[in-house]
Amino acid sequence: MRKLLGIILILLFIYPTSVVSSESLTKTNIKLVFVGDILLDGYVGDQITKFGANYPFVKVAPILKKADMAFANLETPVSLRGKAADKMFAFRSKPTSLKGLIYAGIDGVTLANNHILDYGQDAMLDTLLHLNKYNIGYTGAGKNIKEAFKPYTQTIKGKKIAVIGVSRVLSDPSWYAGKKSAGAASAYTLEPMLSEIKKSAKANDFTIMYIHWNQEFMDYPEKYARTMAKQMIDSGADIIIGSHSHCLMGIEYYKNKPIYYSLGNFIFNRSTRGGDKTLDSMMVDFEIDNDKMTSKITPVKIIRGQPNFMDKSYNKSIITKMNKLSFNAAIDSKGKVTEVK
Repeated sequence: MRKLLGIILILLFIYPTSVVSSESLTKTNIKLVFVGDILLDGYVGDQITKFGANYPFVKVAPILKKADMAFANLETPVSLRGKAADKMFAFRSKPTSLKGLIYAGIDGVTLANNHILDYGQDAMLDTLLHLNKYNIGYTGAGKNIKEAFKPYTQTIKGKKIAVIGVSRVLSDPSWYAGKKSAGAASAYTLEPMLSEIKKSAKANDFTIMYIHWNQEFMDYPEKYARTMAKQMIDSGADIIIGSHSHCLMGIEYYKNKPIYYSLGNFIFNRSTRGGDKTLDSMMVDFEIDNDKMTSKITPVKIIRGQPNFMDKSYNKSIITKMNKLSFNAAIDSKGKVTEVK
């Protein structure tokens, strides 16, 4: 017994760093960054062909890489197969274009949107295979409803972070994932969505909902979206991130938790229907220190398919716009977001 005690004391003397205080075990400083819609087809696809897969991300990659988790909406299937759906815009991106996401440090994407099945189920399933090949996480689509609602999870500094992707904008009911059919995670009904949030909230420290919703090119969310956001938070969601409008929408707090109704485009073609406002974008940084969460926006502008950091004048205009669009949130001159009580 004395011999064993002596060995332990010697080890503690040689390796003092192995003795960790309870304070250092619980202290966390986690940085998450979320961005909006990424398209790697059309004009952006042409730019990739000319300049390489990294081109769209060159200006913003240094910031994305610094985050513990970087997450986006991938608004395109990634495949060489399939037949285009009968719709105004049908996208399909080359598998090699995913190299740009790796270069930029993007850890995961949501696939729950109105383009993931533009080229049918085969192309959608190919997308999952290619994302797995490049070790990019995903949520929001799968071989069946169970897979589609499965959250992307990452353990960062001892905290379990989960992101669930869902869509309230899908081109046809046949796009909804079913018990035995591939598709996207549908938010047209509250179930199984709310139950999946509750399940995630029990299993993880933070649950983030990334939802495709609202109307294209509109500045304000629809009534149903404001109601649904609160229902998701009541079920255990800690952050709501929105997409689909292709332009920025405001921020609202509910029970001290932030709702970002739309981050707008991030890497996308300029829309002739939406005009220049579809080129205005922002990155949202969340910092988690123990159980305290703060957020900050960083304005960017899409120029020739690339999000760019701009000058103080542009930043001021975006922050002014976001203050006008937001409900009970205020954004200061440095982009810090706080709840107005």
